[in-house]
Amino acid sequence: VLAASGQFDEGAFRLLRLPKVNSVEQVKLFVGQRVDADHRDIAVFHTIVDPALRARVLDYLGMLHIRSVDLIGPTLAVLSSLIGVPPKGVAGVIHKTDDRYFHRIEAMEYFVEHDDGRGCDDLSGADIVLLGVSRTSKTPLSMYMAYRGIKVANVPLVPEVKVNEKLFEIPKHKIIGLTIQPDILGEIRTERVRGLGVASPTDYTNLGRILDELDYAEGIMKRIGCPIIDVTHKAVEETASVILQIYYGRGENIIG
Repeated sequence: VLAASGQFDEGAFRLLRLPKVNSVEQVKLFVGQRVDADHRDIAVFHTIVDPALRARVLDYLGMLHIRSVDLIGPTLAVLSSLIGVPPKGVAGVIHKTDDRYFHRIEAMEYFVEHDDGRGCDDLSGADIVLLGVSRTSKTPLSMYMAYRGIKVANVPLVPEVKVNEKLFEIPKHKIIGLTIQPDILGEIRTERVRGLGVASPTDYTNLGRILDELDYAEGIMKRIGCPIIDVTHKAVEETASVILQIYYGRGENIIG
């Protein structure tokens, strides 16, 4: 309606909105306060999804000879014909969708601010905190779950870096440890450094160093008492599913 009214001189129309219509009485009150004697200065554009309510509103407007345009009925009919399923007729769905969208955006912003150890001085807003050594899929998992509206922080565990003591104040059902088989981690890290153009071996890919890192990380996780998931050969979606089962079930077991 805004787009259409823009095709005329500014001020030619005044647009008034009546949200969340669930009865004819609302429409009668709203319209009745604004009609003139012959109703020629009013048109009603509506998006009422309940077919019974829509019919009653149309009857009322027709009785008063008020012009109306059904903006959603024809669209629902076309969409329904495409898939052979009738519409639900549930009002307010778009607002619920908007709520989910903004919740997801908020979670994505939280992920960006708390990725790879950033913002770990305050993790009180996190739904889930992931712990693990480098290349255990912490960031991809955080991003995947953030897209689903879950606020995830991830913290790398490195022997030379002192663990933030605030980790031990977080409810342990919110913390998930990630581990992986040493030889597989070595292969992943080797491919990573090759992709960066580093040809010679480094401590990052050394098996002895990897074993030390994994032992250190497991010690921290056991000290916290959090569940530990082995991500070896697991897709991000599969690991995320296990994490959510633990979180919603408040699980505390070590997962293979």
